[in-house]
Amino acid sequence: MNVRERPWTVIAAGVLGIVSIGAAALVATVISTPVPTGSVVRPGPIAADYLPIEEVPVVLSAPAPGPNASTGSFTSPCGRNLEGHRNSDNVITAPGLSNGAHHVHDYVGNLSVDRTSTESSLAAGGTTCNLDDRSVYFWPVLRDIRHGDADADRPGGGQDGNLGRILTPARVSIHFLGNPRAPVTPMPRFLRIVTGNAKAATTGVNARARWSCSGTPGRVSGAFYPLCPYGQLVQRTGEFPSCWNSTDIDSKTHRTHVTFPEPATGACPVGTVAIPRLRVTLAYQVPPGRSYAIDSFPDQERRPLTDHFDFLNVMPESLMREAVGCINAGRNC
Repeated sequence: MNVRERPWTVIAAGVLGIVSIGAAALVATVISTPVPTGSVVRPGPIAADYLPIEEVPVVLSAPAPGPNASTGSFTSPCGRNLEGHRNSDNVITAPGLSNGAHHVHDYVGNLSVDRTSTESSLAAGGTTCNLDDRSVYFWPVLRDIRHGDADADRPGGGQDGNLGRILTPARVSIHFLGNPRAPVTPMPRFLRIVTGNAKAATTGVNARARWSCSGTPGRVSGAFYPLCPYGQLVQRTGEFPSCWNSTDIDSKTHRTHVTFPEPATGACPVGTVAIPRLRVTLAYQVPPGRSYAIDSFPDQERRPLTDHFDFLNVMPESLMREAVGCINAGRNC
């Protein structure tokens, strides 16, 4: 079997994963349902995209908090999309464009969001979150690739190579955290933030995927889907940038107005201020083995390193102030 090319760091680890998994793993996963006429199917995922969690290196610990650290947290309970709010639009990166993502997104929070959404419509929309948090939290769906789903012949689904039954997360955790070097300042309403890169497989930049298993702490992979021990859930984590330029709610690339703190110290770069650091953690009960994959753009071949998360802040200003107060005071709210 010909294994497609990988970035240099992925190739070596992929070979290690293949050897440890066994020769049978060299057969790519096959969807059990017929491919609909007219659909565009790209290769992926393949066996080399998966690795037992025990073979994933332990990640480095975060910077220790300094004397001015903001150590509290604020949780926004928003459910796990039992409402089935999904579409293949992206109101941040492709507003107004039908099927702008070419893959399906799961949403929690604002119930009205699609490509036509405006700040006014989002502010008036319903929400799955408590405390009237009408923010938009979204990410690519995860699928059981052994079985088909109703969108096998639709844009974003089978027409874009994303075949399989959509899995609803078992848990969705949304936390706003502090900064190890400074207090945080409120996010402006309608701030847009993205993390990760949906085109990381071809561009090789801004990849921020974090895959792990619920009962194996410390081991996090960006390049592989984890094969978790029996009884553990597959986890995806979106860590958002949290240093804001104090001026813009968006930028041309959707990245330059908000950046990440310095990795070694956690301090924000000069010219930016710390805002609440959003972390979204998803947990899934997946079938055994190489049985699941995220949606992606067709040319990204459903690679795990293309995982990404998006956020549009529609919290009432009073709720954002409450969150900031909890974080700066070291309380968990």
